Amino acid sequence: MIRLFKVSIPSAAVALILSEAILLFSCYVLAEYWTDISAPVELIDDNGLWKIGALVLVIMIGLYFFDLYENYRVTSRMELIQQYCIVLGVAFLVQAILNYGHRNGLVLAKWTMVYGSTLALVLVPGWRIVFTRFMWHAVGARKLLFIGTSAAVRDVVHRICDKRELGLAAVGFLDNDAAAPEKLYGAPRLGMIGDLDAVVAAQRPDAIVVGMTERRQNLPVERLLDLRLSGIYIEDATTTYETVMRRVSVRDLRPSQLIFSAELGPSTKRIALQSGYSFLIALVGLIILLPVMLIVAILVKLTSPGPILFRQKRTGMNGVPFTIYKFRSMNANAEAKTGAVWATKDDPRITPIGKWLRKLRLDELPQLFNVIRGDMSIVGPRPERPEFVSVLQEKIPYYRQRLCVKPGITGWAQINHKYGDTIEDTMIKLEYDLYYIKHLAWSLDVYIIFHTIKTMLFARGAQ
Repeated sequence: MIRLFKVSIPSAAVALILSEAILLFSCYVLAEYWTDISAPVELIDDNGLWKIGALVLVIMIGLYFFDLYENYRVTSRMELIQQYCIVLGVAFLVQAILNYGHRNGLVLAKWTMVYGSTLALVLVPGWRIVFTRFMWHAVGARKLLFIGTSAAVRDVVHRICDKRELGLAAVGFLDNDAAAPEKLYGAPRLGMIGDLDAVVAAQRPDAIVVGMTERRQNLPVERLLDLRLSGIYIEDATTTYETVMRRVSVRDLRPSQLIFSAELGPSTKRIALQSGYSFLIALVGLIILLPVMLIVAILVKLTSPGPILFRQKRTGMNGVPFTIYKFRSMNANAEAKTGAVWATKDDPRITPIGKWLRKLRLDELPQLFNVIRGDMSIVGPRPERPEFVSVLQEKIPYYRQRLCVKPGITGWAQINHKYGDTIEDTMIKLEYDLYYIKHLAWSLDVYIIFHTIKTMLFARGAQ
């Protein structure tokens, strides 16, 4: 796994991204030589290489938007070809728009574009099929041996057995509990904890993950120390969980893990920096999106009686309440009879236009005013209602800790988990929020903002 933007990314995914970028670039360079005898002059003196680089960037972003670097196992060759056709079609459209706007410094010659795209449509999907079929066998997965079957271990084993593109493999687990299963999502039980030496010699794991529900007098500390000094990496299951799941395990989390963490995100400087660039982004966003907001305001006014803006009390940083602004997507006085309740799937209170506003996240745009006022950041945990916060703090451990940073218009939980209306969903979203708080940094915010654009374009996760 490689750590980029405070996120652990499989090495295979990075290798695929780099190899496809090089292959795409080569396709258009070859097309330039094929169609123009003065190709060296065009490529070097007339900024041809920069033009191809800009085009490849557009194509790579398109592939990312289609989740082709998130789920890159090939399950259907026909669907893969269709996705590449759509992405290359968008690249043609971008070239046409640039040409129409007389941005010739970024426009490739017509036949270079045609031949290069044709070559790319043949070679790049073919390379992906070859890569996903043979790469894991050539490189090999990182082998993990588990000690114990805590909740974190169970979730991690399930995840890596289900997504082998993570580049991890569970060779098995050891457990002294007689009630432990013989198999855990395909990973076999290899014996008792006392069998550690024999199992390590037989399986040769790259790392040992410790996730015991009860460690007192059971954890072979001395033997683990010897193994660590011999070169085998040892880590706590909560650390592996964080790497694989991209969230913090609340069920196995101990307060000391946060108190003594060397990279706990929130600090005065980071919070100040986040407030600064959030203000600038919100100001620029308001200027650019003002026409869109005006159209949305008119649609809301014309399609249902009631105010255009929806105002509601939310809990902000350190528990300080503030008034949040949204475009109204529900009927006026929607909670007059029910009181404070979560929105649900196919909620009858949502107006017809409100359904689309929520899908496209356009109802959130007035929150840019909250960011300018300093109540919110562009990125952060979802601001919750005071009525719910008081209840959730009693039911869910560590829920109060999510209030140590400003709430955000978008966030790590919002892009990774669907909108939920249950305690279980809230627990999962809290784990994502704690991950964000622990790793708070401008680079992670950039990653989240970029992913949010994809979420908006494909109308995912709203309810």
